[in-house]
Amino acid sequence: MTDPNLPYTIAVWLIPLVIAIVFHEVAHGYVARVFGDPTADQLGRLTLNPIRHVDPIGTVVLPMILAIAHAPIFGWAKPVPVDAMRLRNPRRDMMLVALAGPATNFVLATFAALSLGAFVGLHGGIPAQGAPHTVAGFVFDSLYSFVLVNVFLGVFNLIPLPPFDGGHVVQGLLPRAAAIQYSKLARFGFPLLLFLLFVLPMISPQADIVRRVIGPIASAAADFFLGFAQLGGL
Repeated sequence: MTDPNLPYTIAVWLIPLVIAIVFHEVAHGYVARVFGDPTADQLGRLTLNPIRHVDPIGTVVLPMILAIAHAPIFGWAKPVPVDAMRLRNPRRDMMLVALAGPATNFVLATFAALSLGAFVGLHGGIPAQGAPHTVAGFVFDSLYSFVLVNVFLGVFNLIPLPPFDGGHVVQGLLPRAAAIQYSKLARFGFPLLLFLLFVLPMISPQADIVRRVIGPIASAAADFFLGFAQLGGL
């Protein structure tokens, strides 16, 4: 039987996810430009227009499947191009470019949590959740989802493996010879992502790093940010 609340569920998760992903990617490109690489700007990727960033699978299809399955919602956009050799200090600056994405998500989570707290205060309490027939319920659910999406996206991207942002940080911290070898893992980025997300959990539920490792970390971080709205543990 079709879930009558499915369109509502998708709306309150997909819209925040697209916004979070777009800001994440633009942050990479903007910081790269600050440190000398205008590639993203030259290719028109320093825009908040989601059409320039949307990846059909990572931004739309996968999040919708996860929403239907009531699994943690996350995704990705088309990566903003960065030419490390155009950066003034490639090893250091590439780490800062990588960290700009998760950092932006955590900033957005902070503002969303503060907005959520203000909304609850003005509304006189928490409106009925999952109530598509009320504007207040939609606003609350969307802000709440926006906090969770940004926290999860920030934490997820800090996984210390290519192609994640955390992988670029590790690469910048390793000795040069080791960093060169480590960077070769990037060619297996998408297969590695599929393996971590789908294959490994099927082989062994105990090895599901999203639910058993990333999930608890993201949950604790979400409670921290929701604490700004006095909604931690909701």
